[in-house]
Amino acid sequence: RGWSKHAEGSVLVSFGDTRVLCTASFTEGVPRWRKGSGEGWVTAEYAMLPRATNTRGDRESVRGKIGGRTH
Repeated sequence: RGWSKHAEGSVLVSFGDTRVLCTASFTEGVPRWRKGSGEGWVTAEYAMLPRATNTRGDRESVRGKIGGRTH
């Protein structure tokens, strides 16, 4: 735990010679279509920045364009 300074949660896992750094961020609220349902929402996206800074970049779907890492 605690591998990334700015992420709300992070872990470094090892699989043989492979190391994977996983980070998690938390945003208050749920999508509009989920409001009032009493249920939460969890999503994952490869294109998110790994919380290297104290601010998080917008998702590509929000910006309306696809970045270079998606292809």
